[in-house]
Amino acid sequence: MHYFRSSALAFSCIAMLFFSCKPEKDPRILNLPKTDLTQADLIPKPSTTKATYSAFPLDQYTAIHTAPDSLGFNDVGLFLAAKIKDLVELDTPVNTEYPNQESVIYIHQSDSLSKINQESYFLKINKDSIVLSAGSSAGAFRGIQTLRQLIPLKANDSIIDYPVWPIASGTINDTPLFAYRGAMLDVARHFFTVEEVKKYIDLLAYYKYNMLHLHLTDDQGWRIEIKSWPKLTEIGGATEVGDEPGGFYTQEDYKTIVEYAAQNHITIIPEVDMPGHTNAASVAYPFLNGNGKTPEIYRGTHVGFSTFDTRKDTVYTFIDDVVREISALTSGPYFHIGGDESHVTKKEDYIYFVNKAEKIVQRYNKIMMGWDEVVTADIDTTSIAQFWSSTDNAKMAVAKNLKIIMSPANKAYLDMKYDLESEYGLSWAGYVPIDTAYIWKPESYENIPQENILGIEAPLWSETVSNISELEYLAFPRAIGFAELNWSQPENRDWENYKVRLGNQAPFLEKNNVNYYPSPLIEWKTESAPPKTIKE
Repeated sequence: MHYFRSSALAFSCIAMLFFSCKPEKDPRILNLPKTDLTQADLIPKPSTTKATYSAFPLDQYTAIHTAPDSLGFNDVGLFLAAKIKDLVELDTPVNTEYPNQESVIYIHQSDSLSKINQESYFLKINKDSIVLSAGSSAGAFRGIQTLRQLIPLKANDSIIDYPVWPIASGTINDTPLFAYRGAMLDVARHFFTVEEVKKYIDLLAYYKYNMLHLHLTDDQGWRIEIKSWPKLTEIGGATEVGDEPGGFYTQEDYKTIVEYAAQNHITIIPEVDMPGHTNAASVAYPFLNGNGKTPEIYRGTHVGFSTFDTRKDTVYTFIDDVVREISALTSGPYFHIGGDESHVTKKEDYIYFVNKAEKIVQRYNKIMMGWDEVVTADIDTTSIAQFWSSTDNAKMAVAKNLKIIMSPANKAYLDMKYDLESEYGLSWAGYVPIDTAYIWKPESYENIPQENILGIEAPLWSETVSNISELEYLAFPRAIGFAELNWSQPENRDWENYKVRLGNQAPFLEKNNVNYYPSPLIEWKTESAPPKTIKE
């Protein structure tokens, strides 16, 4: 690991020479407190952190420079500047001539880091420079989230006449445990607007998530425009659980979500749930229904009563059109076919359906994903199983050498109630307080080998929530814990340490108007405090 440090140091020197930074001034630099980087409230916890017990002064004389001709790095620099502006009302120039520059944040591409992991990064924080090295723009973006968490909300008390925000000095060497770090949002039971989904993306990106799975269809609603089958949204998109009118995304809306997620280095995974959970589709086009009856609009929460006619050729014509249109709008490699709780579909018909659906997904150059029931079909080893309920299905996936996404409902479902007093949520899988959600080992859960695990996904089903505030109540703070389980090395995960760092996330959550659940297990810091200092 020593070559990371020497590489970053070399680029720090080059950056200082190239940008002709002025010598440090005593009132600006030496007046800063001594800070301990190892005590920073970072979530997820980095792989290694070392402190040098000084500070970098973020102020009006700081500029950002990115590696020239490195794909996406300028965008990462602009993103950081925008977040600094949001946080502390400071304008930080990016890749521009700045004669008053006295300190620099330099974002540099490192070929050595890319050989380890495209999302690995290395931070070296000095008194007059910060050098962020990464193998790709995705890695640089993850490092930026760490840097954001190191910026204090309050400026340091100083004898100079302008504010300075001290960033603790030292080094951070970091790489993710799992390649797939996901959340799922059910927009079918209750519809969430484009702006609400964007806010969720913002929060997930801050904690280094890289996947957002959208559950776009269910018995209660169809939420994405399919131009070749317009009644899906005209009829199927007009309802949701309860009495509210539902809604849907036009294809332009969906593209906006996909593009916004990509700007935050998050991949959107569309799900069209089938052959069960299909009442809304069959209300729009009754020939799809497998029970021979004309279905009625459904606003309840019972599951398992609907199915497609899995032996009808026109059903697969319909599915082909749906997969084709959505795949054309989706830049990511995955398409989720659902496949869960098809209780009224005969076993042989279910297997026949999944095999056919997989081939359609592959025709449009996507990798099929499905809930763990899909492993009972004869699916390809490139397809991915999402373990939510059946340990037997998970073991079957391992036997078939499939990759698995870990979403056990009694650990990872964000829609489970925290406890008896929870305002929202369900409890069929049990209560999931924040310690239960954090204190488990996804890399060895139910003896599933780590080499078969892509990562954790935290699903949030929306039977009991209908707006972003209610969503946030269930998602936060548990989604923060799943971020650490997904990213941090097992030896760095410790409940007693984590709950202190979690309590210190309160100022960020409150500044961003997040309606988090204030668990009594945590001592929440509700006001920003100065950086931890080292006693003389």
